[in-house]
Amino acid sequence: MSKVIIIDDEPLARSMTKEFLQKHPSLDVIEECNDGFEGLKAIQTHQPDLIFLDIQMPKINGFEMLELLDNPPSVIFTTAFDEYAIKAFETHAIDYLLKPFTQERFDQAIAKWNEQQANSNPSQTQELLESIAQSPAQNQRIVVKNGSKIKIIPVHDVHYLEAADDYVKIHTAEGYFLKNKTMTWFENTLDKQHFVRSHRSYIVNVQQITRIDPYEKDNHVAILRSQVHVPVSRNGYSKLKNVLGI
Repeated sequence: MSKVIIIDDEPLARSMTKEFLQKHPSLDVIEECNDGFEGLKAIQTHQPDLIFLDIQMPKINGFEMLELLDNPPSVIFTTAFDEYAIKAFETHAIDYLLKPFTQERFDQAIAKWNEQQANSNPSQTQELLESIAQSPAQNQRIVVKNGSKIKIIPVHDVHYLEAADDYVKIHTAEGYFLKNKTMTWFENTLDKQHFVRSHRSYIVNVQQITRIDPYEKDNHVAILRSQVHVPVSRNGYSKLKNVLGI
């Protein structure tokens, strides 16, 4: 018996998913959740084998919820999300059900999941997140764990990012927050017209820069509004000049 959790803010959608699951007795619905926070708690508590997940939900969306999990379970999306973004799902063999969907289409998704289980691809969900993170809809805010709480940071509040071993420090006026991602992930995710990889270990919000001063040989330093000095390599300086038009 495989454990299943349904996460959707629409009661009717949850009921339909549960009804369609009656044809699949090997799948046991252990909990239903109406938002990402409830889903996060339920997944951490029950460690399901499969979740049915809506994308557009209040508080945090489905992608943001998955990002907060160390080991996301297998996912079948049940969503009205636009088909352009859904193209990214197909490249990593994660199925989706575009609302409204039929029993036949639902059964196809289950068959696909069963096949994936047989082939066992544990990196699948992470690969999906890497692709979806680069969608323009996903680069407007950053969701991080802050102790036992979840912090949502609008990207325009970010001053700069700094590499810190296996984490990245996200510096804001409130202080810094840690996220278990790489600098390359952030470089690919954030809007390149506003965030520039100024140095191997730094990404800077260009709107926070007040000036750029020379510093040792071919290097420079960016002075932020907060008076923080952010290193700028020769390559980073070239990128900044291009974005700033100087």
